Amino acid sequence: MPDMEKQPFDFMGLRKVASVVSIFLVVASIALLAVRGLNLGMDFTGGTSVELEYAEAPSLDGIRSTLAEAGYEQFAVQNFGADTTVLIRMAEAGNDQLAADVAAALAGSGNELELVSSEFVGSQVGEELKEDSGLGLLIALAVVLIYVGMRFQFKFGIASVIPLAHDVIIVLGVFALFQWTFDLTVLAALLAVIGYSLNDTIVVADRIRENFRKMRVGEPWDIINQSIHETITRTINTSGTTLVVLLALYFLGGEAINNFAIALIIGVVVGTYSSIYVSANMLMVMGVTREDLMVPSKEGAGEEEEEQPPEWLNRM
Repeated sequence: MPDMEKQPFDFMGLRKVASVVSIFLVVASIALLAVRGLNLGMDFTGGTSVELEYAEAPSLDGIRSTLAEAGYEQFAVQNFGADTTVLIRMAEAGNDQLAADVAAALAGSGNELELVSSEFVGSQVGEELKEDSGLGLLIALAVVLIYVGMRFQFKFGIASVIPLAHDVIIVLGVFALFQWTFDLTVLAALLAVIGYSLNDTIVVADRIRENFRKMRVGEPWDIINQSIHETITRTINTSGTTLVVLLALYFLGGEAINNFAIALIIGVVVGTYSSIYVSANMLMVMGVTREDLMVPSKEGAGEEEEEQPPEWLNRM
């Protein structure tokens, strides 16, 4: 049996402070989303993308300056696959003529280039993507609730879904605060955050269930605290190694995946926190007990019969 007296840190002792922090962050994020809203990318608002192939690797800053001088206002410039291939995303609706005008403006600065392709996303398609994206997030949370409820207990399902919603809302709030572009790559990052945070939450929940069943003494507070203590090293190591990779993607991956990487970085940090405090707090609020997690005995089986070892063990 684990010795709770050797715990180096009382995690649950800070649960009230953590509750205040979480409530503040969620309320602030919702307020930011209501007041400022998300800076939706072309995937959701509609617009034009132009792909150009240069003879030599161009300066992206030079391309931005040329487009600004030509009168274009809302656009994003990034390399696409190779250093000589440039993808320009423009907020304004257009057609093949707009792409030709952009290519002509850039070719006029002395660059040798070729217009490879142009695509137009209408506002109706963007509206459908917004609706499908929100529906996808809700379905993911519903599936998590069902899965965790079946694997553990319904209280654990609620205690797993609320932290996931907590993480998604805070990531969206940060994007609304700084007005970073929200596009399909960020949506993919949010779904990845749900999966990552769920994994952490499942590990903690599994240990809580195990300790509730094997520790014969101790209040739920003590058992949950002990379970967090036993999994904290694994949680920190996993989050730390994941953040190293994400930071490398953010600083070395280029502008194309910057928003994707920053959404995941925020999500991993918040998800690690929520799997420890938000999930455990919800279990305490709902009053999880040892009886909730005990394995039900088979009908008609007495205590003596249940304690008998299996037949294969008797033959040894």
